Amino acid sequence: MKKSIAALALGTALMLGLGACSTAATGTASSENADVSAQVDAALSELSGQVLSVGPNGEKPAGFDATTLTDDEVAKVKTGNFKVAIVMHYAGNDWSTAQVEGLESEFTRLGMEVVAVTDANFKPEQQVSDLETVLALKPDLIVSIPTDPVATASAYAQARDAGVKLVFMDNVPAGFVGGKDYVSVVSADNKGNGVVSAHLLAKALGGQGEIGLVFHDAEFFVTAQRYEGFKETIALYPGITIVEEKGIGGPDFAGDAQAATTALLTKYPNLAGIWGVWDVPAEGIMAAARESGRPDLKIATEDLGTNVAIALAKDELIVGLGAQRPYDQGVAEARLGAAALIGKADIPNFVALGALAVTHENVLESWKTVYQVEAPDSISSAYTK
Repeated sequence: MKKSIAALALGTALMLGLGACSTAATGTASSENADVSAQVDAALSELSGQVLSVGPNGEKPAGFDATTLTDDEVAKVKTGNFKVAIVMHYAGNDWSTAQVEGLESEFTRLGMEVVAVTDANFKPEQQVSDLETVLALKPDLIVSIPTDPVATASAYAQARDAGVKLVFMDNVPAGFVGGKDYVSVVSADNKGNGVVSAHLLAKALGGQGEIGLVFHDAEFFVTAQRYEGFKETIALYPGITIVEEKGIGGPDFAGDAQAATTALLTKYPNLAGIWGVWDVPAEGIMAAARESGRPDLKIATEDLGTNVAIALAKDELIVGLGAQRPYDQGVAEARLGAAALIGKADIPNFVALGALAVTHENVLESWKTVYQVEAPDSISSAYTK
């Protein structure tokens, strides 16, 4: 570089020398961005088909295919006239809606009656009450996700002791062991989703810049795995620095994330990107970015909710995310519960579905993969090519 400028200086004006320097710098930056892009693409290709997460008690994951029921097993389930309750931690997002839709669709196919679907709004005391209420309906099976593994453990133990089969989504009560206290837990590859979001943020930043993190400040197994996966992976990009992390506890996750982001943007005016632990906090991060006049902020997250999908379709703020497959998770949970009720042997204690990398380019296709339906008009009509 110095040699080039010196040579130019011998026979050209200073302005031409400065122009050559600028061009060379731009070329170097472009080369570095291309290197980061290639690194990310290679990493995501290698991740495809893998599951990085382990179960709550260190179990190795089984895949979706391990939940398949034979025709004879389906016929046996149908003769059982089984009743099931779905006890959710929170029902206010697309993930929960898709889980319930997957569960209800498969239970209908299996001839099982859903007697209750509850929403605890992320409040442990409400979930304990919900469990007591549904137990009075005498279900054979409860499919649930604990709001708090410790605070709800005794209520789940009451269901277990009453002979009710338990299948969990993502998280399990404290002290519970798969195959003994519950049938199985079904999860996304949450660590893998954290890894995916880190690579996509790094690619959008060209491997350079200061970032902040908005994480879930609670004892919640799957969000902790996302956080772990993101931090381990972003460390592979030495040009990216985490300047601060903000924890949020909810239940107003969007509002809490918006406040946290506003504080980050005020304190760090050069902040280039933010990672949000799932799509609802990411909505708050987007709101803060817009209010702060930062349309250039790069945001990565997990879970393909409607609002982040619209942002991806518009190619605004959200640069990429790691998506779960909640509909298929619901189907798997229903099958595992049915298998336990007919006494099927060798049921896997932990089932995980691989992470899906979602960007502007594949958001419409990914929506269909995640939810088993075409993207709604609110997303498809927003797509810019």
